[in-house]
Amino acid sequence: MHAVEAPHLPEIDADFAREMGVADGDMEKFRQEIRDNVAREAQRRVKVRNKDAAMDLLLKVSQLAAPQVLVQGEAQRLMEQTVRDMEGRGMKIPQGLQLPADMFLERAEKRIKLGLILAELVKQHDLHPKVEQVEALVNEYAQSFERPEEVRQWYRADRSRLQEIENLVLEDNVVAWVMAGAKVTEQTVKLNELMES
Repeated sequence: MHAVEAPHLPEIDADFAREMGVADGDMEKFRQEIRDNVAREAQRRVKVRNKDAAMDLLLKVSQLAAPQVLVQGEAQRLMEQTVRDMEGRGMKIPQGLQLPADMFLERAEKRIKLGLILAELVKQHDLHPKVEQVEALVNEYAQSFERPEEVRQWYRADRSRLQEIENLVLEDNVVAWVMAGAKVTEQTVKLNELMES
Protein backbone atom coordinates (compact mmCIF):
# COMPACT_ATOMS: atom_id res chain seq x y z
CA MET A 1 0.00 0.00 0.00
CA HIS A 2 1.31 3.41 -0.99
CA ALA A 3 -1.28 5.75 0.53
CA VAL A 4 -4.42 5.88 2.66
CA GLU A 5 -6.84 8.64 1.79
CA ALA A 6 -10.01 9.90 3.40
CA PRO A 7 -12.25 12.90 2.71
CA HIS A 8 -11.71 15.87 4.95
CA LEU A 9 -14.36 18.55 5.24
CA PRO A 10 -12.96 22.04 5.87
CA GLU A 11 -13.73 23.96 9.01
CA ILE A 12 -16.56 26.43 8.43
CA ASP A 13 -14.76 29.48 9.76
CA ALA A 14 -13.53 32.91 8.70
CA ASP A 15 -10.75 31.42 6.53
CA PHE A 16 -13.29 29.30 4.69
CA ALA A 17 -15.57 32.32 4.22
CA ARG A 18 -12.63 34.27 2.75
CA GLU A 19 -11.90 31.40 0.33
CA MET A 20 -15.54 31.56 -0.76
CA GLY A 21 -15.31 35.27 -1.58
CA VAL A 22 -16.26 37.08 1.64
CA ALA A 23 -13.21 39.33 1.85
CA ASP A 24 -13.37 40.11 5.56
CA GLY A 25 -14.30 36.54 6.59
CA ASP A 26 -17.48 37.71 8.34
CA MET A 27 -19.46 34.52 8.98
CA GLU A 28 -22.82 36.31 9.12
CA LYS A 29 -22.17 37.86 5.70
CA PHE A 30 -21.18 34.41 4.44
CA ARG A 31 -24.40 32.82 5.76
CA GLN A 32 -26.48 35.68 4.30
CA GLU A 33 -24.80 35.24 0.93
CA ILE A 34 -25.67 31.53 0.98
CA ARG A 35 -29.29 32.31 1.96
CA ASP A 36 -29.53 34.89 -0.85
CA ASN A 37 -28.09 32.47 -3.42
CA VAL A 38 -30.45 29.65 -2.37
CA ALA A 39 -33.42 32.04 -2.45
CA ARG A 40 -32.44 33.26 -5.95
CA GLU A 41 -32.07 29.70 -7.22
CA ALA A 42 -35.39 28.62 -5.68
CA GLN A 43 -37.13 31.63 -7.23
CA ARG A 44 -35.57 30.81 -10.62
CA ARG A 45 -36.77 27.20 -10.44
CA VAL A 46 -40.31 28.24 -9.49
CA LYS A 47 -40.29 30.63 -12.45
CA VAL A 48 -39.18 27.82 -14.80
CA ARG A 49 -41.90 25.47 -13.50
CA ASN A 50 -44.56 28.15 -13.93
CA LYS A 51 -43.29 28.94 -17.42
CA ASP A 52 -43.39 25.27 -18.43
CA ALA A 53 -46.96 24.95 -17.10
CA ALA A 54 -48.06 28.10 -18.96
CA MET A 55 -46.48 26.94 -22.24
CA ASP A 56 -48.05 23.49 -21.90
CA LEU A 57 -51.42 25.16 -21.33
CA LEU A 58 -51.02 27.30 -24.45
CA LEU A 59 -50.22 24.20 -26.51
CA LYS A 60 -53.17 22.33 -25.01
CA VAL A 61 -55.77 25.02 -25.75
CA SER A 62 -54.57 25.92 -29.22
CA GLN A 63 -55.74 24.04 -32.31
CA LEU A 64 -52.70 24.93 -34.38
CA ALA A 65 -51.15 22.70 -37.02
CA ALA A 66 -47.45 23.42 -37.40
CA PRO A 67 -46.27 23.78 -41.01
CA GLN A 68 -44.23 20.63 -41.72
CA VAL A 69 -41.53 22.46 -43.63
CA LEU A 70 -40.84 24.53 -40.49
CA VAL A 71 -40.94 21.43 -38.27
CA GLN A 72 -38.47 19.58 -40.54
CA GLY A 73 -36.12 22.58 -40.57
CA GLU A 74 -36.28 22.93 -36.77
CA ALA A 75 -35.66 19.18 -36.31
CA GLN A 76 -32.58 19.46 -38.51
CA ARG A 77 -31.38 22.50 -36.56
CA LEU A 78 -31.92 20.70 -33.23
CA MET A 79 -29.99 17.67 -34.52
CA GLU A 80 -27.05 19.85 -35.62
CA GLN A 81 -27.09 21.72 -32.31
CA THR A 82 -27.03 18.41 -30.40
CA VAL A 83 -24.01 17.22 -32.40
CA ARG A 84 -22.21 20.54 -31.72
CA ASP A 85 -23.04 20.26 -28.01
CA MET A 86 -21.70 16.71 -27.89
CA GLU A 87 -18.50 17.76 -29.64
CA GLY A 88 -18.22 20.75 -27.29
CA ARG A 89 -18.29 18.34 -24.35
CA GLY A 90 -15.37 16.41 -25.78
CA MET A 91 -17.28 13.54 -27.41
CA LYS A 92 -15.81 12.25 -30.64
CA ILE A 93 -18.47 11.97 -33.33
CA PRO A 94 -17.39 9.53 -36.08
CA GLN A 95 -17.01 11.18 -39.48
CA GLY A 96 -20.24 10.96 -41.46
CA LEU A 97 -22.37 9.80 -38.50
CA GLN A 98 -25.70 11.58 -38.50
CA LEU A 99 -28.28 11.49 -35.75
CA PRO A 100 -31.68 10.84 -37.31
CA ALA A 101 -33.59 14.13 -37.50
CA ASP A 102 -36.76 12.11 -36.72
CA MET A 103 -35.53 11.89 -33.12
CA PHE A 104 -36.18 15.62 -32.85
CA LEU A 105 -39.53 15.91 -34.64
CA GLU A 106 -41.75 16.01 -31.54
CA ARG A 107 -39.61 18.65 -29.84
CA ALA A 108 -39.32 20.60 -33.09
CA GLU A 109 -43.09 20.61 -33.60
CA LYS A 110 -43.64 21.85 -30.05
CA ARG A 111 -41.09 24.65 -30.53
CA ILE A 112 -42.60 25.75 -33.85
CA LYS A 113 -46.15 25.76 -32.44
CA LEU A 114 -45.06 27.72 -29.37
CA GLY A 115 -43.15 30.19 -31.52
CA LEU A 116 -46.23 30.87 -33.64
CA ILE A 117 -48.52 31.11 -30.60
CA LEU A 118 -46.15 33.46 -28.75
CA ALA A 119 -45.68 35.70 -31.78
CA GLU A 120 -49.45 36.11 -32.12
CA LEU A 121 -50.00 36.73 -28.40
CA VAL A 122 -47.21 39.32 -28.30
CA LYS A 123 -48.70 41.11 -31.28
CA GLN A 124 -52.32 41.00 -30.04
CA HIS A 125 -51.64 41.96 -26.42
CA ASP A 126 -48.53 44.16 -26.77
CA LEU A 127 -46.36 41.87 -24.65
CA HIS A 128 -43.10 43.16 -26.14
CA PRO A 129 -40.18 43.43 -23.68
CA LYS A 130 -39.72 46.89 -22.19
CA VAL A 131 -36.24 48.38 -21.71
CA GLU A 132 -36.66 48.47 -17.92
CA GLN A 133 -37.66 44.78 -17.87
CA VAL A 134 -34.55 43.83 -19.83
CA GLU A 135 -32.36 45.91 -17.51
CA ALA A 136 -33.98 44.31 -14.44
CA LEU A 137 -33.28 40.79 -15.74
CA VAL A 138 -29.67 41.63 -16.62
CA ASN A 139 -29.25 43.04 -13.09
CA GLU A 140 -30.83 39.92 -11.60
CA TYR A 141 -28.36 37.69 -13.45
CA ALA A 142 -25.43 39.95 -12.58
CA GLN A 143 -26.15 39.77 -8.85
CA SER A 144 -25.09 36.13 -8.66
CA PHE A 145 -21.56 37.01 -9.84
CA GLU A 146 -18.62 38.42 -7.92
CA ARG A 147 -18.31 41.45 -10.25
CA PRO A 148 -21.87 42.34 -11.29
CA GLU A 149 -20.87 45.42 -13.30
CA GLU A 150 -18.64 43.32 -15.59
CA VAL A 151 -21.55 40.96 -16.24
CA ARG A 152 -23.84 43.88 -17.08
CA GLN A 153 -21.24 45.25 -19.50
CA TRP A 154 -20.78 41.79 -21.05
CA TYR A 155 -24.50 41.62 -21.90
CA ARG A 156 -24.59 45.19 -23.23
CA ALA A 157 -21.49 44.65 -25.39
CA ASP A 158 -23.15 42.15 -27.73
CA ARG A 159 -26.57 42.58 -29.35
CA SER A 160 -27.13 38.81 -29.57
CA ARG A 161 -26.63 38.41 -25.81
CA LEU A 162 -29.09 41.19 -25.14
CA GLN A 163 -31.50 39.57 -27.61
CA GLU A 164 -31.44 36.39 -25.50
CA ILE A 165 -32.47 38.44 -22.45
CA GLU A 166 -35.21 40.18 -24.45
CA ASN A 167 -36.56 36.76 -25.51
CA LEU A 168 -36.66 35.65 -21.87
CA VAL A 169 -38.51 38.83 -20.88
CA LEU A 170 -40.96 38.26 -23.73
CA GLU A 171 -41.61 34.73 -22.42
CA ASP A 172 -42.05 36.13 -18.90
CA ASN A 173 -44.62 38.61 -20.24
CA VAL A 174 -46.54 35.82 -21.96
CA VAL A 175 -46.45 33.69 -18.79
CA ALA A 176 -47.75 36.63 -16.73
CA TRP A 177 -50.54 37.15 -19.29
CA VAL A 178 -51.48 33.43 -19.16
CA MET A 179 -51.39 33.39 -15.33
CA ALA A 180 -53.60 36.47 -15.17
CA GLY A 181 -56.28 34.74 -17.25
CA ALA A 182 -55.93 31.17 -15.97
CA LYS A 183 -57.29 29.53 -12.87
CA VAL A 184 -54.16 29.34 -10.74
CA THR A 185 -53.75 27.22 -7.62
CA GLU A 186 -50.83 27.79 -5.32
CA GLN A 187 -48.83 24.78 -4.28
CA THR A 188 -46.22 24.58 -1.55
CA VAL A 189 -43.13 22.66 -2.60
CA LYS A 190 -40.29 21.61 -0.32
CA LEU A 191 -36.93 23.13 -1.19
CA ASN A 192 -35.33 19.71 -1.78
CA GLU A 193 -38.08 18.73 -4.20
CA LEU A 194 -37.79 22.05 -6.02
CA MET A 195 -34.01 21.73 -6.35
CA GLU A 196 -34.30 18.15 -7.67
CA SER A 197 -36.71 19.12 -10.44
